[in-house]
Amino acid sequence: MASPAASPDSSSHEALSSVNSAPACSPASDSENLSPDELELLAKLEEQNRLLEADSKSMRSMNGSRRNSGSSLVSSSSASSNLSHLEEDTWILWGRIVNEWDEWRKKKEKLLKELIRKGIPHHFRAIVWQLLCSATDMPVKNQYSELLKMSSPCEKLIRRDIARTYPEHEFFKGQDSLGQEVLFNVMKAYSLVDREVGYCQGSAFIVGLLLMQMPEEEAFCVFVRLMQEYRLRELFKPSMAELGLCIYQFEYMLQEQLPELNIHFRSQSFLTSMYASSWFLTLFLTTFPLPVATRVFDIFMYEGLEIIFRVGMALLQFNQAELIQLDMEGMSQYFQKVIPHQFDSCPDKLILKAYQVKYNPKKMKRLEKEYAAIKNKEMEEQIEIKRLRTENRLLKQRIETLEKGQVTRAQEAEENYIIKRELAVVKQQCSSATENLQRAQSTIRELQDQQGNPRFTEEFVTHLETELEQSRLRETETLSALKEMQDKVLDMEKRNSLLPDENNVARLQEELKALKVREAEAVKSLKELQQQVKDLNDTWQAQLARASGRWKDSPRKNNINELQDELMTARLRETQAQAELRELRQRVVELETQDQIHSNLLNRTEQECTGLQEKLQYVMAQNKGLQTQLSETKRKHAESECKSKEEVMAVRLREADSMAAVAEMRQRIAELEIQREEGMIQGQLNNSDASQYIRELKDHIDELKAEIRLLKGPKAFGEALGFDSIHIVRHLADEDSLASSDEELAPAPFALPPRSFLRPATHAKESSGSTDSEAEEPRPPAGPRAGPLAR
Repeated sequence: MASPAASPDSSSHEALSSVNSAPACSPASDSENLSPDELELLAKLEEQNRLLEADSKSMRSMNGSRRNSGSSLVSSSSASSNLSHLEEDTWILWGRIVNEWDEWRKKKEKLLKELIRKGIPHHFRAIVWQLLCSATDMPVKNQYSELLKMSSPCEKLIRRDIARTYPEHEFFKGQDSLGQEVLFNVMKAYSLVDREVGYCQGSAFIVGLLLMQMPEEEAFCVFVRLMQEYRLRELFKPSMAELGLCIYQFEYMLQEQLPELNIHFRSQSFLTSMYASSWFLTLFLTTFPLPVATRVFDIFMYEGLEIIFRVGMALLQFNQAELIQLDMEGMSQYFQKVIPHQFDSCPDKLILKAYQVKYNPKKMKRLEKEYAAIKNKEMEEQIEIKRLRTENRLLKQRIETLEKGQVTRAQEAEENYIIKRELAVVKQQCSSATENLQRAQSTIRELQDQQGNPRFTEEFVTHLETELEQSRLRETETLSALKEMQDKVLDMEKRNSLLPDENNVARLQEELKALKVREAEAVKSLKELQQQVKDLNDTWQAQLARASGRWKDSPRKNNINELQDELMTARLRETQAQAELRELRQRVVELETQDQIHSNLLNRTEQECTGLQEKLQYVMAQNKGLQTQLSETKRKHAESECKSKEEVMAVRLREADSMAAVAEMRQRIAELEIQREEGMIQGQLNNSDASQYIRELKDHIDELKAEIRLLKGPKAFGEALGFDSIHIVRHLADEDSLASSDEELAPAPFALPPRSFLRPATHAKESSGSTDSEAEEPRPPAGPRAGPLAR
């Protein structure tokens, strides 16, 4: 059974290829439910299918044989007539399906699914899509006109993207065209219906395809149903959680069915979202041309997102060999330019490959649960990260508050500056006090000069009373000041206990001692002042007693008493001046104590600076000595390297000489053995002399080999490896080759003790002495190679 996949841009050739490639399959259970007319129609369709397949084969073979040219023309004409009959039968079948939709949907579901997979005719797509998603009678359709009158916050975004939706299609080409206007209306209406989703890029392509098939009200209803029932709403939400789930499921399918391609994608950092996101968001509408994309959308309306997974996996399976050979940029270009046009002429081939892909709904449900668990775990980790960041911010605030505690030292420096200013003020007060003392002394002298004047007696007495009251007030002020000083001392002790700095503790202890000394002096001065006040009170009482009986005395005695009063007054003034002088002296003592404390602190600071400077000089001297030692060590190392290189070169020279001597001796031995075998020297040398001569030569060679091994001992080998390991390895390889050739000549292995390099020649002469002399007389000339041996 077949039906052509017609679309707005399809042609008769596409319809023909669709019919030829579509698989004919009708289940037995569905055929039993069909009426006789329907069975007859299906039989006609299958017969036409077979004829078209045979005709397509004859068309392909038309260029290969001239004898069949006439028959191919007849076949093409018959194919066109058969195609017209087939289209009429398809229209009749789909018209019956639309009229009897409920019965087909309930009783003939498998047959309906097979027909939809083969393609819905273009003129039936609008009504069939509405019937598939149950969008024929939706209440939201009545609200569409009201929604268009309202304003949406997404209007600017929609206007911006409309021009990029199907820009080459005639229906949407041109600004402010009819297609763009109705597309804007549908997108605006949906953004008002579903404010959570609003507008998302990609949804305009789906709405555009719907508007190509049906009016805007029906397109709006179908789009609302797609968003609600086909998981598209979750895909287009701002979080796009459903898109992440689809990508996760597609990656699992890719890993399970195409592991090599998956490994290649990962090695090239080619993420699945880079090529598959648009597949799920636009349902391949931006990937394939409209005829192919419409076929995929037909199946999506019936089966949902399953067809997107199947088509995506089919594309990757079909292009696996080419993709594995490309890098990341090449794969990106391949997905954009090659894959979209591979199935332009045969969309049925793509559908057939898609349904050959393994798809397990149970696994998809399990992957959905796994993805939800992963997302929940990520959410918990994000919450934990937020909590840690909050704790970090609080800790930073605590650190800042602790750093503010360092400001107290700056405050202490300010207090020190204030004390210095107070010291300057006290010095000024001391100078003013000395001036007042001088004025008081001059006043006393003036009073002594005025003792004879009786007018000042009563005034002087009142003045003394006021001064007594003032002295008592000063006494109370002194007591209060003393109490304040004690409170300050306690406060300073508390602050001293809080401050951990040893220098501050020592300074505060010195200040405390000075305060205690000043307190003792102040108490002592207070007691003296109290005693003086008491004496003055007694004197004043006696003076009052004398003044009360003065009118009874004689005038002379009265004059004496007045003089005594004036003298008493002068003494009182003198006592007052002395008290003020003591106060000033006490203040001076306090200031000197503070000055001494600051000088001690300054001395300690200078001592610390001196110590640090000495340490710095010592470290600089030590550094200079180390640099000298380093340069000396480098010089010695360079000298040792030069010596080692010279020794290695000498060893190599000696080794080369030894190897040359060994080679020459071997050559001589080989020649002698050949001569002995041929019997050329039997008349000149007996067998015993020849064999003895050969043994001596072999012994000489063994001694030379032993000397070579001694020169290549562990120490020399280690030193040589340190400088030129390549040459030593080459010499060792030569030694192995020599040993193998020696084993062929020597009857048994041997080992010689280590000797010096110059010993072998002398030893050979001493050991073989007469034998060599005897052997040299009858020895025949051996050509040019006998020279080194005789030497």
